[in-house]
Amino acid sequence: MEIWINPACSKCRSALTLLDAEGADYTVRRYLEDVPTEDEIREVLDRLGLEPWDITRTQEADAKELGLKDWPRDAEARGRWITALSQHPKLIQRPIITADDGTAVVGRTEESVRDALSR
Repeated sequence: MEIWINPACSKCRSALTLLDAEGADYTVRRYLEDVPTEDEIREVLDRLGLEPWDITRTQEADAKELGLKDWPRDAEARGRWITALSQHPKLIQRPIITADDGTAVVGRTEESVRDALSR
C-alpha cells in the first residue's frame, strides 16, 4: 500500500502511527514534493470512487485564489479540477491510502485507516 502524506499534517502522522502499530507494509509518498500527475490523480479518484471536488481542500489559500468554490461540479469541469489538484497539490485532501486490493481511502480517521488495512 502507499500513503500520500504531508509530514506537517497531524492526520497524516496519526495514520502513519497506526500503520506502524499494526505492522503494515507501506510506502510513503510526500505528495507535495513528489507531485502526482493528472493521470495518477484520476487513478486515485477511480480507486476512491470519488470526484476531484470531493478530495479538494477548498479552504486553502490556493483554492480561494482560484475561486474553486464557484467552479462547476460536473463531468465537463472534472478535468479542470484534476489539473488544479496537480498544479496545486496542497489542495489534495490527506492522507490518501491506496490499498492492496486496488481501492483507496482518505485516511483522516482511525476507522478509515483500519478499513484500508483490512483490504
